[in-house]
Amino acid sequence: MKTLIIVAHPDLQNSRINRALTDTMREQPDTTVHDLYELYRDSSINVPQEQALLDSHDRIIFQYPLYWYSTPPLLKQWFDEVLAYGWAFGPGGEHLLGKEIGIAISTAGTSASYQPGGYNLFTIRDIAKPVEALANYVSAHYLSPFAIHNAQHITDEQLAESQAAYVQHLERVRHVKTADLITMNK
Repeated sequence: MKTLIIVAHPDLQNSRINRALTDTMREQPDTTVHDLYELYRDSSINVPQEQALLDSHDRIIFQYPLYWYSTPPLLKQWFDEVLAYGWAFGPGGEHLLGKEIGIAISTAGTSASYQPGGYNLFTIRDIAKPVEALANYVSAHYLSPFAIHNAQHITDEQLAESQAAYVQHLERVRHVKTADLITMNK
C-alpha cells in the first residue's frame, strides 16, 4: 500500500514534533512525504500535480498541528482547490473512491483537555469531524486518528516513542467504526 503523508506545518523546520514525525515518515517504505508549505509558500497550488499525487497513492494522511480546533490555512485551501467537483466528488468524481484518509495531529494541550468536560470540551475525534466528513463525502475510508498531545512539554524519550507509535499506527490502522483514537503523551 502506497502512503502519502501530506504535511501542513507553516514552520516545519522549527517544529520539533512535526519535523521529527516527518523525518520518520521519510524513512518508511512505500511512503511519500509531501510538504505543502515548502511547495506553496505563495499559496498558488498546482492542482493537477496534487491530484496526480493523490491518484498514485492508496492511503492519504494529513499531518498537521491543531490550529484553533482546525487545520492550518494552507491545508484548508488545499482541500478547497484540490478536492474539486468532477474529480473528488460529483459526476466523474471518483478518484478517491475506496482510498484511505486519516490524520496525524499534534496539540499543545494534554489528552485530558481533549475530553468531554475537559478544558477544550471535545475529543480529538470530535474536533476532526470535518476531515472524517470529507473522507465520507469523497467515498474514502476514514482511518483512526493519531494524536500527539502536550507537544510543548514532550521529552526526547516521549518523542522517540511517539515516532515509533506513528509508524506502528500506520502499519495497523483500521477504518473508524467506533471512537478509535491513538493518543500519545498525555
